[in-house]
Amino acid sequence: MPKMLYAMQFQGSGQPAGEGILQAATQSNSSRITSTVGPDGLASDITGVEGGAALFTSEVRMTGDSSFTETGTIEFGDGHSLEFSTIGEGYIAPSPEDGLLHGSVMWRIESGAGQFEGASGIITSNFTLSAAGEVTDHHFGYIWVP
Repeated sequence: MPKMLYAMQFQGSGQPAGEGILQAATQSNSSRITSTVGPDGLASDITGVEGGAALFTSEVRMTGDSSFTETGTIEFGDGHSLEFSTIGEGYIAPSPEDGLLHGSVMWRIESGAGQFEGASGIITSNFTLSAAGEVTDHHFGYIWVP
């Protein structure tokens, strides 16, 4: 079964949607993420490339002071999407930067449509959430596509 990798930076918002619930809506333009190791250590860059945008929507439910579960959808063009849910619980806590939360979560692919019909795999997310509700979310996905 062929596998596919993706790494993207999503940006958008996370807004309260009830007691302990947050609705997230972000998008990522097509891009190239580069990590280079050299004599001075690590350097990184995100560069836009030609192509469309991926759209992300989710519902986050807080399960404790720093833990949560999440379900949602990622759309990669017309009719090509993945449905996901949290593996265990995600983690979110204050970052070293004032007013900024930082967290991480792993998602299991539950189902897919279009190119992703019958897909399985895991996506990791490393994200920040500002006091104003601004989200920056870095995904790394490992997807098996039949």
